[in-house]
Amino acid sequence: MLLSIDIGNTHTVVGVFNKEKLISHWRLSSTITRTEDECFLIVKLLCEQINLSLTNIGGVIISSVVPNLTDIFKRMAEKYFQVKPVIVSAALKLGIKVKYDDPMAVGADRLCNAVAAYKKYGGPAIIVDFGTATTFDVISPRGDYLGGVISPGIETAGSELHKRAARLPKIELHFPENVIGKNTVESMQSGIMYGALDAMEGMIKRIENKLGKKAHILATGGYSKFVCQKSTFKIHCEPWLVLEGARLIYEMNVNQVSS
Repeated sequence: MLLSIDIGNTHTVVGVFNKEKLISHWRLSSTITRTEDECFLIVKLLCEQINLSLTNIGGVIISSVVPNLTDIFKRMAEKYFQVKPVIVSAALKLGIKVKYDDPMAVGADRLCNAVAAYKKYGGPAIIVDFGTATTFDVISPRGDYLGGVISPGIETAGSELHKRAARLPKIELHFPENVIGKNTVESMQSGIMYGALDAMEGMIKRIENKLGKKAHILATGGYSKFVCQKSTFKIHCEPWLVLEGARLIYEMNVNQVSS
């Protein structure tokens, strides 16, 4: 089995694959003060909940945008699973060509998304990832990673409004019943959620105009399900795309990394 770890700025998602099947997954806070021992204990407890013996885990892959946590989980893999983990970067075999000015500057999660999207749907494809930042990644018809767009995420927008405006409260983020808010909370919810929806659809149109053709649209990340349900576009909701892409990258590189 494979332990797939997606370390983001806000959350860390841990998944276990039995060959190609994702059998379980968990979302943790991305806390940089944890040690490798603490991280292992958390993983151990989670696996025990599904009666999974850690001796069945024969590989670890890490997709991370938080360098400090990369090192912690790397040490955990080496100490407790006795394996050299695969660390996702553009230096690995990806099965796609990265056309970014500096391929090594592309976030590991974006590479995983691109690899999984092209494998599952082919190209062209646009992947929208609703995380701390909302990112758009673009794949050409022949599988080239062309680049993308980075904008503030939904939670980031809500948090910053609360921090920067003295009279705006911290709110629960969901779509209000009416786009025209009747109070401050509803007005903020409408602006943030419908604003994110319109921004997504507008950016997709711009990217497709640049590509000159329609693309497969995929959405992933914490708010992907809520936004997709409101969109009139045909969008494939793929909540575990990073984990799936990490698994594919592991399979392409495990022999090279472990040798």
